[in-house]
Amino acid sequence: MAVIDFGGTKEEVVTRDEFPLDRAQEVLKDETVAIIGYGVQGPAQALNMKDNGINVIVGQAKRFEKDWNRAVEDGWVPGETLFDIEEACERGTIIQMLVSDAAQRTIWPDVKKHLKAGDALYFSHGFSIVYKDQTGVIPPEDVDVIMVAPKGSGTSVRRNFLSGAGINASFAVEQDATGRARERCIAVGIAIGSGYLFPTTFQKEVYSDLTGERGVLIGALSGIMEAQYQTLREHGHSPSEAFNETVEELTESLIKLVSEKGMDWMYANCSSTAQRGALDWTPRFKEAVLPVFKELYQSVAEGKETARVLEACGAPDYQEQLNKELAEMRNSEMWQAGAATRALRPSEQAREDADTAKGTKGREAS
Repeated sequence: MAVIDFGGTKEEVVTRDEFPLDRAQEVLKDETVAIIGYGVQGPAQALNMKDNGINVIVGQAKRFEKDWNRAVEDGWVPGETLFDIEEACERGTIIQMLVSDAAQRTIWPDVKKHLKAGDALYFSHGFSIVYKDQTGVIPPEDVDVIMVAPKGSGTSVRRNFLSGAGINASFAVEQDATGRARERCIAVGIAIGSGYLFPTTFQKEVYSDLTGERGVLIGALSGIMEAQYQTLREHGHSPSEAFNETVEELTESLIKLVSEKGMDWMYANCSSTAQRGALDWTPRFKEAVLPVFKELYQSVAEGKETARVLEACGAPDYQEQLNKELAEMRNSEMWQAGAATRALRPSEQAREDADTAKGTKGREAS
């Protein structure tokens, strides 16, 4: 593994140079990878591996018509590469549990009875294994238990793969029954298109992931946006102005600079007024939210967040309730303003035409 200095702390990572695709293909040449669940991560990981020459099949409950039909539309053939969950588990040698965390508890008995000695049980989240007392997911001792956790949504995993960039992912081995668990794990990580892989444990992955999703990645970001938008509106700013100053400038400009070269690079490319104000107020915001993050992490570590997920997401009417919550968000003034703002963005073709025109003018001027 390559040794990289992450801010003064050296860590080992696996890159494509050290573990190229042809090596992954060799490791997996006699494997049948069964993707269980064609919802969020399933399509991306399945299609990426298929495009990389790995023998992949999909297991999906047909009663969930949306996911089944999506699999068919993506080219998976019923009876050949698309099966119900139990048959896919019977045919597979690496069983990838990519249904939702709550659903994993439900289907586990059907998956477990088809596991054979030497199979690998794969996860993209440590949830079911770490909180096994709540989920009941306890693998037999004669199978490998491995994890590759992409640091992004399934949509991002697929998009980054198609662009050639790949997406970073963590990996872990919980149980090595065959002596090949680590090699199989990394091979699958490369096959799904990871940019690089960094080692973790199932517990560290789930603690960081649950904290991150509820925090900066989604929950905190959403809450902070709503708070700023509301404050601006209460002081007479228009929806358009409030949305642009809260969301549009962040997503369309500033966060891309952070991604490109870091937070300091973004600061360096802002006005001196913005720089000074941001530097002055950063400690205030950190002081305000640090107690919340400490409370959140403790809730994760104690299994309270797991209990909430299993209770809520396992309810028969969960999808209906979820749709109501998302509709409430979508129909709020803030996100209606967002829809109007996005509609005013130039199309990709218009952007290309503008770039071409700029290039033409530049050549004429020279």
